[in-house]
Amino acid sequence: MKTFDFTITIDQLVEDLDAVDAFYGRCDDVSMFNADGITKITFHRDAASLDDAIRAAVSDVQSAGYKVKQIEVEPECVGAR
Repeated sequence: MKTFDFTITIDQLVEDLDAVDAFYGRCDDVSMFNADGITKITFHRDAASLDDAIRAAVSDVQSAGYKVKQIEVEPECVGAR
């Protein structure tokens, strides 16, 4: 397994601390932050491949009731398998 770092921007601003805590309870490899009126979630996901890591993260985000707006991959992850 390798750790992949990437950030998912969701479709809403999450300011409710209970919602943030609930997401942290779902995922222990994330950091959530708000910037410029949007919420971003940085993942440090262990997976066999970058594709697997992103698929699992998107599934976690959607299961929490959020929609993925954008995915940003850290440059050192590109091409890593």
